Order: sequence, then C-alpha cells, then structure tokens
Amino acid sequence: MSSDAESLDSPEASGAASEGPGPAGSVRSAGALLLCRAEPDVVEIAAQLLRERMLLVEAGRGWSVLVPEGKPWLHGEEPVDRVLTGWATALAVGSGWPVLALWWDTDRSGYTLAAGFRRTVGYVWLANGTPVGEDEAMRTFAARLGLDPVLDVQSLEALARPDTAADARARMLGLLAVLTRTGLTLPAGLGPGEPADRLREVARVQEGVRQVEWSGWRDAVRAEFGAVEKGPLGPWVRGPRARVLAAAQVAAGLPLAVWAVRRRSGGWAAAAALLLTQGAAGLAYDRMRARD
Repeated sequence: MSSDAESLDSPEASGAASEGPGPAGSVRSAGALLLCRAEPDVVEIAAQLLRERMLLVEAGRGWSVLVPEGKPWLHGEEPVDRVLTGWATALAVGSGWPVLALWWDTDRSGYTLAAGFRRTVGYVWLANGTPVGEDEAMRTFAARLGLDPVLDVQSLEALARPDTAADARARMLGLLAVLTRTGLTLPAGLGPGEPADRLREVARVQEGVRQVEWSGWRDAVRAEFGAVEKGPLGPWVRGPRARVLAAAQVAAGLPLAVWAVRRRSGGWAAAAALLLTQGAAGLAYDRMRARD
C-alpha cells in the first residue's frame, strides 16, 4: 500500500477491541446493519460484489441500509464485529462513499466506519453502556462524515463518557441521533438491539426493498463499471486514472489477502478478494474501452 496515504488497518488497530465469539446465546442474539452514505441504486451494484444475500432499503436523504439475510457469525470463527468490519471495508474500498457498520450482541455493541483506503475507526460499549473505546475515535468519526466539529463532536464525546443511566442500546441510538442531521432516517424497527431475524423480517416489508443477490462476476463487474462510467467518476474507470486506481487496488489487496489467510479471517478475506477483483477488472475494462 502507498506510504503517503492511510492504509487499511488490522481489526486490532481499528479502535474497537475485538474478542472471540461469546456464549451461544450471545451469538444467536447478535444483530448487524450496514449504513451506506449513498443512494440504493449505487449501493445495490457495489453490494453484489460481497457475494452475500442482503436486503437493501432506503434510509433517508442520501443514505441506504443493508440488512444481512445470513448470519455467518453463527457458523464461522469470527464474531459479528469482525464480520461486519470486513464487509464495511470491502464496500468502502470499492466505492467513493463511507460505510458504517453497526453490530451488537448480548455482551457488547459498537460501530466501525470505513472510508476508502483510510484506516477504519470504531468504538465499543459493553452491554451496560460502559465505554471501552478511545475518545479520538469519536473525533475521527465526525471528521470522516463531515459532521459539525463543535456541536456534533460534543454529542459524540458524551457517548464516550460514563453514564449509569445509558446502556449499550441507548449509546447506539445516541450515535444515530447525531447522524439524523446528515439526513439519515432508519425505518422503524431497524435499529440497535434487535436480533438478526427481526431485522430481516422488518426489512422485507419496507416499501421499495431490494434483494441483493450474487449474479456472477461478469454481470456484477460490468454493471458496476457501466454505472460509474456514466456518472461524475467516469474518468476513474477509464484512462490513466483508471490504471492508477486499479493498480493501487491490486497492490492493497495482495498483502491484505495474505494477512487474512494467516488470521483465517473470512471478513477481511472478502475485502481482499474485492480489492483484487476490482483492480484486475479495472485494468481489463480500461484496456477493453481503449480498443473501442
């Protein structure tokens, strides 16, 4: 990865302490949401590359929410926070918009914010609301999302201070309250504390819900680059900029893939695979367009 840009970090350095899977009951009660700062039409294309079944719902002005239909944290070695961090990173490195992963189980709740190739930032609260993250994470979170450096940061920093009257769910709701100022509006029933099954059922009955399914690499990549080429980022999928970006994705994906294999991390392996695939596809697409 480039030394003059912030690199993708390991889960240990993301600002959110990761622990192994808890008791079976804790894992079964886990829930997760992926909040994307982009319209559903754009998110749908990128989310296909995760190769996971998800439900996509509009979540206010300029926001979308992805609700996982599966629960890989039940069957793998990774807890819900690591799975969601991998997914958020994979989406963010392949797009121009930030992705906020919200996750919780009976023991802890937290978030991870991924934005491009920059270091992820996260925070964790124990079930009783005890903060176990770093204050700097909240300030970085605000800066990445373009929040008010005074009022919004004050509200976020309050979530990182002890408060015996606020449990983990209340802390997460406080975080979402700050984001409503950016246009985020989650549908009723899609919120922290709900188990994955409940989230899935609520998402299915929302107006305009979309089911994101894997359609194969050829169709998914063609749809993604076709959509981007028609938009303001068109120069980034063809010409010199496209080659630089694609080469950077491959360069970032290779060491990340090695790291994910050594750690047996499915979520980070997905991020690495997406980087490598998009980089290779970008180089191939640029060459194909040059021939036209």
